[in-house]
Amino acid sequence: MLAALDEIEKSAAQVVILTGAGKAFCAGMDLEELKGLLGKTHADNVQDSSRMGRIFRRIYDFSLPTIAAVNGAAIAGGTGFATMCDFTLAVPEAKFGYTEVRIGFVPAVVSSMLVWQVGHKIARDLLLTGRLIDAAEAQSLGLVNEVIEPARLMARARELASQIMENSPSSVRATKRLINGFISAQLDHQIADAVEDNASIRNTADFREGVTSFLEKRKPRWSTK
Repeated sequence: MLAALDEIEKSAAQVVILTGAGKAFCAGMDLEELKGLLGKTHADNVQDSSRMGRIFRRIYDFSLPTIAAVNGAAIAGGTGFATMCDFTLAVPEAKFGYTEVRIGFVPAVVSSMLVWQVGHKIARDLLLTGRLIDAAEAQSLGLVNEVIEPARLMARARELASQIMENSPSSVRATKRLINGFISAQLDHQIADAVEDNASIRNTADFREGVTSFLEKRKPRWSTK
C-alpha cells in the first residue's frame, strides 16, 4: 500500500480510487499474519503497529483526493482504509466494523481518527461493541458519503473523480492540506500513544486466547475482566 501510494504521488494522477479485488473490500488482517503475531516480541509489535500507523496516516494525509469504492466487507483495518479516504462510496451489501475487541485486540490506530469523524458517543458504540454495521447505517453516522448499487459503484467513483478534476489541482491539494492541518498535531500525539497501546495488548493472555479462538473458530474463554 505504501509503495503504491508513493508511485501514484510521483505520477500525473490527480485522484486516487481505492477498491477491493474480489468480493471483499478488505476483510481485515491476513490469517497467517494474525497467527504469526503470537510469537512476536514487544519490540516486534511496536514496529508492526508503527507500520500500520504509517499506512493509515499516509492514506489520511495523502496529497491527492482519495475515493474508497467499497465493494464488499470492510472489517477492522479495512474499515479504517475505507473511512480514512476523503470520500467513501459503498454498495448496500457492504459491512463495516471495528471488530478488534472480539479477539482481544485494541482498535488503537483507527480509533484516533474515528473519534474526530463521528464523535465520542458513536465511537464508543462502534469500538466497544465491535458490532458490524451495513452501508446505510454507516452513511447515517457520516462514515459513508453515498450508497451505490454494485453495477454503478465504479462508474460513480469515476464520475466523482472527474468532478474533482474539473477544479484547480493546486487548489484541491492546498485545501486538503488545510483541512488535515486542523487536527494534525493532535493526531501525531494520539497515534504515537495508539501504537504503544496496540503493541502492549498483544502481550496479554486475552490477546493470545482471542487470536487462538478466532483461528480455531470457537468462542473465546477470557481470563480477565
